[in-house]
Parts: sequence; structure tokens; C-alpha cells
Amino acid sequence: MEQLLRVQNFTVSRDGFGAGENQSFERPFGHADPGEMFAWAGATASWPMRTDPGGSRGLDDYFTRDFARNIGAEIMGRNKFGPQRGPWEDHSWRGWWGDEPPFHTPVFVMTHHERPSFALSDTTFHFVGGDPATVLEQARDAAGGKDVRLGGGATTIRQFLDADLVDTMHVVVSPVQLGSGVRLWESPDELLDRFHLEVVPSPSGVAHHLFWRR
Repeated sequence: MEQLLRVQNFTVSRDGFGAGENQSFERPFGHADPGEMFAWAGATASWPMRTDPGGSRGLDDYFTRDFARNIGAEIMGRNKFGPQRGPWEDHSWRGWWGDEPPFHTPVFVMTHHERPSFALSDTTFHFVGGDPATVLEQARDAAGGKDVRLGGGATTIRQFLDADLVDTMHVVVSPVQLGSGVRLWESPDELLDRFHLEVVPSPSGVAHHLFWRR
């Protein structure tokens, strides 16, 4: 069976930004409020960081629950891993997610400044250079025959789209307006030369955009 490169549950504002400006340790999404951007997922029964019972069922919950299905590895950009830029000055920084990252697979962090791999629980982070095709080959080798998830951010997804390596995408368009930041697209229509697109509105106010190759 073919190993797919999949974007899943990636959320953008209604004007196409995956994060705001001035990202920092305190504000990993810059001026964007992640509580607003990701409210659709946080309200679901399957949200992995839920600490109280309950939560919504239905469409949003289905996509939240589907996040890990048949995923054997993840690729992310360095900006998604953490706020540092340039050479690594602090190897004690191990990502935003604490001792139990939500990935549960090998994760390949794309960076011009490599550092030793390390494991947290059942997630191992590898820091790799190379072009998108080379990194994808490494991730596929590590995925054990399963698919590879392209986790973002928006700049990294664009690199893989530009290299024509993405097979399917699920992008959630939030009603939040950001105005500036790190853009995934001007309009989803710009991808229609390569992808079919189906848009499914949710009662929560977001719209699920499902792309698959033509």
C-alpha cells in the first residue's frame, strides 16, 4: 500500500494565516490567540489534552479522533518545535509539549542547525537538514509502512506543496481574522490545479477543507 504524506487538522484563519506575527516563547502563535484558532478541536470529546469529562461529538470530534490514524512519523518545521532561531544555544529546550508529546511516533524537525536526537515518552525527535524530498524519504523509512503526517507550520507545508509531495490535506478554516502573519494561502482555490477540494461546514463555525490529488 502506498505511503501517503498527509496534512491533518491544520488550522488557518479565514484570511489564510497559520500563525500571527511576533512569535515568541510566551506566544508561539504570535498575535494570534490559539484558544480562538483551535476552539473547534478543544471543545471535542476526543481532544487529547482534555482534563474534564464531556466534550462535543459529531464532525469536529471525528477529525480530532482521526489525528493519529495510520500515522507512523511526522515532519515539522523548526518553528513548530520551538522559538529559538539560528544555532541551538539551549539543548535543554525539548519542545512546547512537556514530557508527553502528542505525536507518539518519530518526528523529523527540519532545520539548518542539526542537534542530537532525543526521546520523550514514545516520541523521538530527529533534527534533520535537506530538501523536502530527502526528509520525506527519511520519515517514510521510519514510519514502518504507515503514512507520514506533515504537521506544519504553514511555511513548511508550502515547501512540500511547492515540491509537489503532498497527497492529501485536511485544513480547518477558523472564522478568526488575523490580517498578517505566516500565510498558508491567499485562497484555497490556488491549489485546485493539483487537488480536488470538498468543503464541509461545521456547526462550530469552522469549515473543513478536504484536498486530495487529481
